[in-house]
This record gives sequence, C-alpha cells and structure tokens, in this order.
Amino acid sequence: MTQCLNPDCLKSNPPQTKFCQSCGEKLVLAERYRALKIIGQGGFGRTFQAVDEYKPSKPFCVIKQFFPQAQGTKTLEKAAELFAQKAQRLDGLGRHPQIPELFAYFTQDNRQYLVQEFIDGQNLQQELEESGYFDESQILELLKSLLPVLKFIHSQQVIHRDIKPENIIRRKNDNQLILVDFGAAKYATKTALAVTGTVIGSAGYTAPEQAVGKATFASDIYSLGLTCIHLLTQVEPFDLFDMSENDWVWRYYLKSSLSDGVGEILDKMIVAGTKKRFKNVGEILPLILPNYQRKIQPTVPSQISQPSIIPPTNQLQEQFTSPPEISQSSMPCVFYSAESEKGELFTFEVLTFDNSSYLTHRTQGSARQKIEDLGSGIKLEVVYIPGGSFLMGSPENEEGRNKNEGPQHQVTLQPFYMSKYPITQEQYLVIMGKNPSRFKGKKLFRKDSEGEKRPVENVTWLDATEFCQKLSIKTGKAYILPSESQWEYACRAGTTTPFYFGSSITPSLVNYNSQSTCDVGSFPPNAFGLYDMHGNVWEWCQDIWHDNYNGAPTNGSPWETPEKGFFKSIFGGGQVLRGGSWLNDSWYCRSARRNDDYAGNHYNYVGFRVVSSAFAS
Repeated sequence: MTQCLNPDCLKSNPPQTKFCQSCGEKLVLAERYRALKIIGQGGFGRTFQAVDEYKPSKPFCVIKQFFPQAQGTKTLEKAAELFAQKAQRLDGLGRHPQIPELFAYFTQDNRQYLVQEFIDGQNLQQELEESGYFDESQILELLKSLLPVLKFIHSQQVIHRDIKPENIIRRKNDNQLILVDFGAAKYATKTALAVTGTVIGSAGYTAPEQAVGKATFASDIYSLGLTCIHLLTQVEPFDLFDMSENDWVWRYYLKSSLSDGVGEILDKMIVAGTKKRFKNVGEILPLILPNYQRKIQPTVPSQISQPSIIPPTNQLQEQFTSPPEISQSSMPCVFYSAESEKGELFTFEVLTFDNSSYLTHRTQGSARQKIEDLGSGIKLEVVYIPGGSFLMGSPENEEGRNKNEGPQHQVTLQPFYMSKYPITQEQYLVIMGKNPSRFKGKKLFRKDSEGEKRPVENVTWLDATEFCQKLSIKTGKAYILPSESQWEYACRAGTTTPFYFGSSITPSLVNYNSQSTCDVGSFPPNAFGLYDMHGNVWEWCQDIWHDNYNGAPTNGSPWETPEKGFFKSIFGGGQVLRGGSWLNDSWYCRSARRNDDYAGNHYNYVGFRVVSSAFAS
C-alpha cells in the first residue's frame, strides 16, 4: 500500500498510485520516495517506512515528516529552524557506521522532510521480549559497541536524549548495534514546543536534569545505564527505583549473576546527581576492557632467520630510557643531532600559515629515509626522526583544548624511524593477506588511486600490533606502534602551534571534515618529512590511555602501566589514538589532541603508522 503524507488525510492507497484517492495530494516525495506505512509519531511529526523508487533495487528507507503540534507563528518558525539544523547535524552524524545515513532533506507541500537509511533488524526491546533477559557478557558487548557511538555524537556537540532499548537496533546483515531516532525533540527548547519541552526523551529512561530541560552529555549516559538494567532484569525502570528509600533496587530483580565491577559501573551511570555520575563517555571507556585485551606486547618470534639483528621488544624500548644529556633552554623544543643520519635524502616544501590561513613562509625541507621492500613491488618508507626534547601537551589557552592534554611536560627522546605515511591498504594487504578497509576502490579527489594508496582503516589496535609483528619478521627489524610522546614529537616537528602548519588549517592542507579517506601524501608534510599527521585517519599508539599526563614517562617510552583505581585495575585501560581523521572538525586534528578506544574496536576513520630504531648499517 501507499501511505498518504497529508496530516489531515493519512489514508492508505493502492501500490503505485501517484495521487491520494481521498485528498488528491501527491504521494511520491521528490519523485522518488514513496511512503508505505506510519512507524512512529510525536510532537514534531511522523515517521514512515518508505521505498526509494529511483534505485533499481527499490531499497527501503525512512521518511521523517516535520509537522509540529505547536501554535504561533514565531514558535513554528523557530521549530522549523531547529529542524533544518537537525538535518545539518544528521548529515555529519550519519557518517558513523552505527548511525543511519541521511539521504535527503527537502521541503514539499510546505512541509519539511528528512530521508534516512532504513535499518533492517530487531530493536533490543523486541529482542528482550523474544529471547529473554541479557547476561553480563551481553551487557558488556552492548557498552563496548555503543559507548564509542555516544563519544562520537557528543564530540559533534549533539545529545541524543532518547536512548532506550527501542532505539537500539541490531542490524540483521552484520549483527552490529545501530543507534537510531535522533528525534527533533533534542533540538527543542522550553519556549519552542510546550509538548516536547516537558517530554524530551522517554518516560523511565530520562535523566532528572533532562526532565527539567537541562540535558547534558551525562544525560545520555544515564539513559544508556537504565537501558542496561532493564535488559538485565526485564523490569521497567520505574519499578527498579524504591521511592521510599530514594534508591535503585535493580539488583533484587537480576536474572543472572553479575560481577561487582560491572554492577558498580552501572550504578555510577544512573546516579541522579550529575556530579556523582560519569561526566562523559571517556571516563567509562577504560573500565570495560577485559584484562586479556588490555595489552599484547609485539615481541618478535624466535624463528626469525637472523635474530642477531632484531633486538627483542624490551631491548628496543630500553633504547629510549637513557637519552644523552642535552642543554636546557627556555625554548619549548630543542633538537640534538645524531652521529649519523642514515638513509637516502629526499626533499619537500614546508609551509607555514598565519591565523587567517594566509601563507607566510615556504621553505625547502629535507630528511632521510630507509625503504623497506615488502614484496610484490610494495615499499615502506620510514623517515629518520632526530632525537631531541620538546614540551608535550597543550597550553591552557589553546583553542579547542581538552584538560586531558595536560599538564604540559618536557620529554626527551632518542632518534627513531617512523613510517612516512600511515600504513596503506596495499602495505597492509601484502603483510596481512587481507584488506579490511571500507574506503577501497573509491575516490575522494580526482587524483586519488583506486584505494591501494589510501590508509588502511577498520583495523583494531590488536590488528595493528599483529601487523608490527609480521612486519618485523618480514624485514628482520623490530617494528612497534609509536609511543604517544614519539607521535606528538614527530607531529610537531619543532613547532609549538596547534598544527605544524601554524594556528589553523584548511581543507587544502588536511583531509578533515570530508567524506572519506584520501591517498596518503596528498597534502604537504611537516618539517620532518612526515605526511598526514593531521587528519585522514586517527592513529593507534602503543600506550594505555590515562586521563592526564600526571606520572607520564619523560623519555619517549610508551606508558603501559594501567591507570590507578578500582575499575581500571580490574578492567584495564583503552589504547591511545592521535591525529584526528577525515570525519572530524579541525580542532580534533591538533598536534596535542588525544583520543582513546578499545583494543578490539575498529572504525573506518582509524589506522596506524609504525616506528623502529633497529636498522643494520
């Protein structure tokens, strides 16, 4: 059947009908989207399951119709403006693989419409009713899957405000959890729509502060926590709170055993007071990584044919522990020269821009590199990075700064080699025998290759460390992921500004806020001759995540001691990511910007590069 979209009609019509037989209104939106049935409605409008008749396969999609129940011209105008802002936000959010993609936004018959990807699968409420309560392992998998999604949307300054089992769908084709229904209510204010202003979110899952119109990022954490205890108990959240005791009693309704560690995480997610609750997703992420995933040392197996030229990992790391004495200076960054810079010379241009993104300096740079033969005509270029001392972290007045980028502290490093580019798809394929990347065979720029020169992505930290092990075997030299301090030192290349180009960047300098990855080396390098240190893909580091630099190593070695605390001692920490990506805004690409994720997670905006100090003469 074909569903009429006229709010005053909403009659069903025979398939392929062009005009409603009851009211005469046109039934196909934008000459391609045909509504089939109503699947939801609220204070802002209705949601329809639809079909895209423009594509040969006629796939399903979702139509969201803006039709507010508010009164008054100014109120309606403001609501329409908010709906348009929602479309802009969804266009960015839909780039995440666990958020439905936005296909179209337009106006027809004086009504606004969004068309989004249709997710085929069961929501978790349906799954609960069909299969019964969740156990601890299922809840941990839920948190591991959805917390990074929340972290992403919060980084885009968006609060979901309606997290509940019905809005989490397990996609049928890959079993992935998808967060849906970024309803227009999240953009409403108390003065815009009285109806939705008092009912933002779903009863039972709404945080106390959200119920009075003061939602924060922690409000989403609260709703996700209640979703978890509902799935564990099969009891509605309202019935899990004892009003007489003013406390949660959800443990009395558990259907299976639950460890104290996970229980305490859930308790802290649903605390009524925001000061006692987890403030952001970053505080939870390190708590749910099991010990066995926390750390895998990239040791070099004993069966290598020439073990004498391959120092074991601990020996390699010891080379970073005793840097030579250097004179201190008032300058934030001082370099010292190695006895010899091995490798062939290559030259490049180094560009510097002012605060208005105008080019102020164009100089000739040079560096030395070694070239590894990986077989099948594939090469790996590793650039010599001179040792030195620098001030790690960001000053408190840096725009876009996060408190986890401090305190600033001096780090002194030995020389090392770092791959000139993020590891590419062809390099990963020749070493690992597979290419997990999403963006292969697609071009962002006309000059791009068909994918093999793009950075590999969709790789976990575990994948990256396995690559290092196999690369070490292949080349006879010990490769590991860079330490976080090595990464930042190499990225800054002697600069103290937010970016190695200066205080700002533009899309002509860095691949950020775009549609996908691009070929490595498409943009200018830094003064060390390294490319793509800003943007393109986030890059895994060897370090375990810590919330700040208090107690961090100062000799360039990775920080692999788990952060103190009950949860972190049990569950371990996440792994550090640096550099920003094609998906992010510019400030996420700053030299000092830090990020983290689980060792077992993979995304189409995360890759890596490698380092080594073991080269034969």
